[in-house]
Amino acid sequence: MAKLKIKKGDRVVVLAGKDKGKQGEVLKMLPKEQRAIVTGVNMIKRHQRQTAAQEGGIISKEAPIHISNLAVEDPKDGKPTRVGYKTLDDGRKVRFAKRSGEVIDG
Repeated sequence: MAKLKIKKGDRVVVLAGKDKGKQGEVLKMLPKEQRAIVTGVNMIKRHQRQTAAQEGGIISKEAPIHISNLAVEDPKDGKPTRVGYKTLDDGRKVRFAKRSGEVIDG
């Protein structure tokens, strides 16, 4: 299985599909399917039966989107960027935005 460069909690930009250009935060990663669930992106409507815990009706929720259609948002300017890895002087391996060189995870 290929290593995923997107992680839960990352701010991402959608590159392709009906939500192209939208931005959101990764809620959940599905590494086996190479998909991610992103807030407000790839919304679908589902019919929900009423239960004791919640009422019924038509609800909107996020569907998984393939990671090839996502790019990490550059921390500096908010545009899509590719992700690289580098080792800092103190020995930590961190992800950085190839667009600006900014470190993504502190």
